Amino acid sequence: MHGRLSVVGPTVDGMWRSTGTRWREEGAHWTWWHPSHGVRASPLPLGSALRLSVDGSAARRCAGVRRADRTIPCPDAADLPPGARRDQCEPCAALDRRSSVATDTVPDDGRPYRVYLAYFGPGLLKVGITAAARGRVRLLEQAAVCFAFLGEGPLMAARRTESVLGSALDVPDRVRDPAKRAARHRLPDAAARAAEVAALHARAASLRDRLPESLAPAPPHCVDHAEVFGLAADPPPPPPAAEVTALVPGCALAGTVRAVAGHDVYLDTPGGPLLFDTRLAAGWPLRRPGPGREPADARAAPTAPLRSPAPPQEALF
Repeated sequence: MHGRLSVVGPTVDGMWRSTGTRWREEGAHWTWWHPSHGVRASPLPLGSALRLSVDGSAARRCAGVRRADRTIPCPDAADLPPGARRDQCEPCAALDRRSSVATDTVPDDGRPYRVYLAYFGPGLLKVGITAAARGRVRLLEQAAVCFAFLGEGPLMAARRTESVLGSALDVPDRVRDPAKRAARHRLPDAAARAAEVAALHARAASLRDRLPESLAPAPPHCVDHAEVFGLAADPPPPPPAAEVTALVPGCALAGTVRAVAGHDVYLDTPGGPLLFDTRLAAGWPLRRPGPGREPADARAAPTAPLRSPAPPQEALF
């Protein structure tokens, strides 16, 4: 059934389901999907109140497959575990990967791509690529505190550049969430951040003779997102001691949005600062009650002490 795309399936239940947070150039948005009405979004500004509750009889469902601006329902209406940070069942995720630039399954993509250098904290940088038409949205999604474009060209030229920088400069193409989260609370000032990005840009540019000629170089212009994310506040947001581990039937979550970085929302709550990975909300038919209007039997969303990043593995030789 997952071998072809279908717009009909048992997920057509007439319910608005959360798809978590999505970024646009103008900022973060809370998004919803309905089988008949499509997608809706509302801004998630810093300082706003976030109030969500899950009905006691609700079920979390697979988000289906995304094609351009369309969402195609999961034909199996598959249930998702409450603690899953992926909003798709395995068959739908596999179908998505078949048309994914990230997995090199569409090498004939004719759109221009940009190679970027992203900064997440001191010494925590990566190289990646994004469609030129997306601007900085990919960097906002990844919670890059700042970044600079290195160049623009065809997809395979961008891929080749990414590979060369990874091997020649030992720059990874992925940074794990725990490391990003830990780094957000020990950021140097904007000038120091820009200097670190500029230094990597200069090292990358020095490899010009090893990079594809079809990649047009870009100047070392650093774009900083600390203020957009809410990380430049004075005082900066304190590191949370706990994180939401799942949304479950009958639970409620409420707080004031202190910062938003990628898919992470930092909430001020009566119990202290709390981290909410909004991927946990995707697939739930959430309610948004007004202040003091949570269900009488609602219980707090499950939480746990925030996980620390794993220390880097020492070399064996």
